[in-house]
Amino acid sequence: MQSVDVVVIGAGFAGLTAARELGNAGLSVLTLEARDRIGGRTWTDHRLGHDLELGANWVHWVQPHVWAEMTRYGREMIRSPRAEEAYWRSREDGVRQGTLEEFMDLIEEGQRELVKDVAAAIPRGTEPTVGTIQELDRRSIQDGLDMLRLTPEGRVANEAVWVGHVNAPLDQVGLSSALRWVAATGGHWELMHEASSTYRVVDGLRAFTDLIAADVPGEIRLNTVVTAVTQLGDTEDDAAGVIVETADGTQIRARRVVSTLPVNAITEITFTPELPAAWLRQHGETVASQGTKVWMRAAGHVPRFFAYGSQHDALSVLKAEFYLSDEHGDYTILVGFGPQHTRIDLDDVASVQSAVDRLRPGLEITEVTAHDWMTDPFAQTTWMTHRPRQLTRDLLELQQPAGAVHFATTDNANLWGGFIDGAIESGLREAKRVKDALLERP
Repeated sequence: MQSVDVVVIGAGFAGLTAARELGNAGLSVLTLEARDRIGGRTWTDHRLGHDLELGANWVHWVQPHVWAEMTRYGREMIRSPRAEEAYWRSREDGVRQGTLEEFMDLIEEGQRELVKDVAAAIPRGTEPTVGTIQELDRRSIQDGLDMLRLTPEGRVANEAVWVGHVNAPLDQVGLSSALRWVAATGGHWELMHEASSTYRVVDGLRAFTDLIAADVPGEIRLNTVVTAVTQLGDTEDDAAGVIVETADGTQIRARRVVSTLPVNAITEITFTPELPAAWLRQHGETVASQGTKVWMRAAGHVPRFFAYGSQHDALSVLKAEFYLSDEHGDYTILVGFGPQHTRIDLDDVASVQSAVDRLRPGLEITEVTAHDWMTDPFAQTTWMTHRPRQLTRDLLELQQPAGAVHFATTDNANLWGGFIDGAIESGLREAKRVKDALLERP
């Protein structure tokens, strides 16, 4: 039986960060990844003639952990070009064309008023459960918008904008998701929008994770599904060690384990003793995110645009991203987001065409590609957004080790939960805890 100091389960940003820090501290580390690639819920793949981010995409310098890693590895960012046209719902079945400035004027009141209490709700972005958020966390984003006196057009636009951010129906997402991200940008909702959907990493996230992986001492073993984690003592006896078992029957003994599985997928592994109550409770409820991200090829050179539908559409957000050409002529690559993955058949171009027509008429969709993260057994979610009450009720407990088992995931980060930055934060946090525990013991 192989023995190591630490087994890290998962080779996304959280797992790679933790493995690097632990290995560089002199501990023996084995990283086990179920997929045939590193990256977790980040995945750069060449499709539709271009490298596309099938999962997480955008980064920003207000995200301190990701910015530090980009600086460390010499990564640069590039801004998505400014939209030349804007489209949005003027009524339930109508689309209005205008300018970026007109759309921003339309949503300004709703965006400002929804998060106006952020300074009292979450005074410090690094402490997202401290403040009046303890009372406000019972509300959904829909509750917050319903309390505002918005025009019908303004209401639909504001709802669509927030669906784009939280990737779920708004009545199922805690107001805490809006407040914590705005708190992370110093209370500025405009900066929060920019931070979450404007800048991407040059050469893609795969090149970024490759650089981190190259700095990880020890083996990163792909195509290795962990099925069981058994602590040899109880959760109070964290010195007894852990047995990690994989799908092929291999057993590895470790002094500590760092699990990076998201909340929705955590029970794909059998933990003995069972997981702490907060993990079981939140897994049973699932986190709120349940949407989709889809890339599309549209015929011709389409003017650069963004379009917002309603939260009831199959796609709520649509943007023109890249211009390319091949032997068939010029084409435009679009990216779209929808609140429920079951509303659209990603294998049916006609279904996607119908969804696009409701947001931006006049386009011809010729090809579609996506990854359904909701049916991916190792994710079962897109990016984490909490349901009402989940943040303040569970976050602190989700961050605590259970004996010799530690949990590092963007789902239990403080500052930018749900983002790449949160994954790195959690990997650093748990690596320090493991180092403190193991390096002070013989």
